Amino acid sequence: MTNSSPSEKVDFDVGIIGGGPGGSSLGAYLAQAGLRCIIVEKEKFPRPHVGESLVPSSTRVFRDLNFLPTMEKYRFPHKYGAVWTSTRGSRAYEHDWEGINLDEADIRFAERVQPGVPQSYTYHVDRGLFDKLLLEHAESLGATVRQGVEVTRVDFDERRPAMRLSDGSNVRVRMVADASGRHTLLAKQLTLKIMDKVFDQLAVHTWFEGYNRLAAFSRKEDRYGDYIYVHFLPLTNSWVWQIPITEAITSIGVVTQKKNFVKALSELEGFFWQSVASRPELHDGLKQAKQLRPFKAEGDYSYAAKQIAGDRFVLIGDAGRFVDPIFSTGVSIALNSSRFASRDIIAACAADDFSKERFDTYESTIRRGTNNWYNFITVYYRLNLLFTKFINDPKYRLDVLKLLQGDVYDEKPPEVLDKMRAMVSEIESNPRHLLHGLLGDLTADAFKPQF
Repeated sequence: MTNSSPSEKVDFDVGIIGGGPGGSSLGAYLAQAGLRCIIVEKEKFPRPHVGESLVPSSTRVFRDLNFLPTMEKYRFPHKYGAVWTSTRGSRAYEHDWEGINLDEADIRFAERVQPGVPQSYTYHVDRGLFDKLLLEHAESLGATVRQGVEVTRVDFDERRPAMRLSDGSNVRVRMVADASGRHTLLAKQLTLKIMDKVFDQLAVHTWFEGYNRLAAFSRKEDRYGDYIYVHFLPLTNSWVWQIPITEAITSIGVVTQKKNFVKALSELEGFFWQSVASRPELHDGLKQAKQLRPFKAEGDYSYAAKQIAGDRFVLIGDAGRFVDPIFSTGVSIALNSSRFASRDIIAACAADDFSKERFDTYESTIRRGTNNWYNFITVYYRLNLLFTKFINDPKYRLDVLKLLQGDVYDEKPPEVLDKMRAMVSEIESNPRHLLHGLLGDLTADAFKPQF
């Protein structure tokens, strides 16, 4: 299927920087299509990583690559839905909105049939194991994999790009796909990266064994145990993730704006426990569990690249843009980036034309999807606790569920976002409104395009 010839002196058709979900799945797509590709990963797998809860749209990629049997074989926990909880009994929750409870919300993926997705659940994953399996899967399909070697830069000064490796060697390719994650190798090298002024978030996280996953939820039913949980904290724009890793192990992370962390404590453990102490039922449940890993911090959560495709290159997943992790979007965007990019890359290789215009469909599709995610998250944070209204209200429930399932790549922005913005504007413009004090402190300026 490739038009390259020995006279072109290329080692591979496509060089992929990074072996995470975006790089591995892209390598698998290209190898399936008969292209020669190399995945260069600076670390040796397995290695720990955040982003442990997937979005249902990821299933389309697993189906395309025949990877679903592996997901089932390794018994990754099935994720059937999501739950939002808040501090019970506080002033913020003493009233309802038109009879709709604002205290808790839950949603089940099965409530909306998702085109192209043959199951009503997705997965939570141990990223160390999951990433290793996906990389091995790409290799089994024919991709060349090199681990423990870093791409230090890419030279575009000749017709065929050359990837410089940390071992002193060069790999010449017809084009490059940067899936280096938050390392953002090409975005930095080509000065394309822009930091987000609104979502300057930081997470402090670890794993616990033996934690009662229903400790902070009123419905003590086993079926809710494997849902993803978002626990609102009575702290500005702050929340806790709760993600099953195995039957016994749970990932817990506190996410807040960096300014809150700096003002609170300069020490991770103290900050974590001070934050979860604002939710006593959550705090008490975690104290009864066993902490398995040291606390770790993740920062610089939100940024974008001014362009995600150019002559002979594309940016995949986090290498091109990362938005706040509130809805576990990172892996989903990476996987869908590879799904969409692979089509343009295969066509470019067939035509031996790697001009930027060749990747316009990929860029416009991913821009649209990530912008919809970003706008959703922006209005979500401004609504703050009031978001549960949209989950619990039948008029909006399926529209919100479509977003939560990862179906964000339609041509037009989802109408429910306009409804959310209208609700914010109504409450925001009236200081006497019953719910005015419940809005998050992101101002209306946050709705303006940042990139």
